[in-house]
Amino acid sequence: MEAGGEFLRLDAWLWHARVAKSKSLSGALVEAGGFRLNRQPVTKAHARIRVGDILTFAWGGEVRVWRVLALGERRGPPAEARQLYEEIREGQS
Repeated sequence: MEAGGEFLRLDAWLWHARVAKSKSLSGALVEAGGFRLNRQPVTKAHARIRVGDILTFAWGGEVRVWRVLALGERRGPPAEARQLYEEIREGQS
């Protein structure tokens, strides 16, 4: 899927990116708070995520900042999931 007008629900994208084991768990994580999409707090699992968006959240005891590179069409193996985003480190734009 390309950046144009294409989007995916945040909970589905997190599931594709293997942040959570199920879509319902992904939704619960978002609704619990702690996620920012393009610097705006997000608490709705149905928030729209697009290619190029910046997602910020705490995971594994660290604050993660990811740039969305692709939306994905399925939940694949971890190597495929890592192609959906790139981690932005401090000092990197």
